[in-house]
Amino acid sequence: MLHYETRSHGIWTAIRISDLIFHSIVRVVRKSSANAFVGLFNSIFQSVAFIVVFYLMFSILGMRGNAVRGDFLLYLMTGIFLFLTHVKTMGAVVGSEGPASPIMKHAPMTTFVSITSSALATLYLQILSAFVILFVTHVAIRPIHIEDPGGVFLSFFLAWFSGLAIGLIFLAIKPFAPSVASMGSMIYSRANMIASGKMFLANNLPGYLLPYFAWNPLFHTIDQARGAAFINYNPHVTSIMYPVYFSIGLLVVGMMGEFFTRQYASASWDARR
Repeated sequence: MLHYETRSHGIWTAIRISDLIFHSIVRVVRKSSANAFVGLFNSIFQSVAFIVVFYLMFSILGMRGNAVRGDFLLYLMTGIFLFLTHVKTMGAVVGSEGPASPIMKHAPMTTFVSITSSALATLYLQILSAFVILFVTHVAIRPIHIEDPGGVFLSFFLAWFSGLAIGLIFLAIKPFAPSVASMGSMIYSRANMIASGKMFLANNLPGYLLPYFAWNPLFHTIDQARGAAFINYNPHVTSIMYPVYFSIGLLVVGMMGEFFTRQYASASWDARR
């Protein structure tokens, strides 16, 4: 029988886990496509397709007047990039390897590594695709000016972090009610096509409609990203701290749920998916 030796030294453990997460990220990135460039191209193509569709929709319906006064492409990108990052991260976490997965039979592998690598792989692809699209737009179409790049990246990171927290909740539910978790994550993703607020400005939203959107952390991150990207837009009805508190709270609940689920792991769970 194989014996896996562990060392209790903290630095060695951190290095070993980091190395394991790195290789798991590579595995996740290459799982959808054998070629890393093809995987990156697919992510870029999806983002570009969203931008083109929304650009045409806003132009045909005459909705461009509702955008921030400034670069309309940047207005679309701040909404679409954060939306895709949030939704894809949630989907990647929900679809990560669970405690009953065959790969968990390998001693170094844990559900923590699986969840972390799935989320970081999505963050890696989304950052690369956003950088490539912004660079090509800046060089080939027109210069892109972002007033506060640090603030935009913070909102981008919070969109990813909140997607991770929400995905962890669905992941904890999945072994006991796989259809509920699958349907719930799909409904949440579809609802965010509107509830994320990427198609309008939060400041222009009537007061009686605000409670229907203010619960959503993505609504806050997109509005805050636009406030950081444009000098002439100041978000009044959203907060940068709400996604932080919301995500930390869900992350704690999700980790508790995942820990409870792991205690009752069964090989029959995979047959129910």
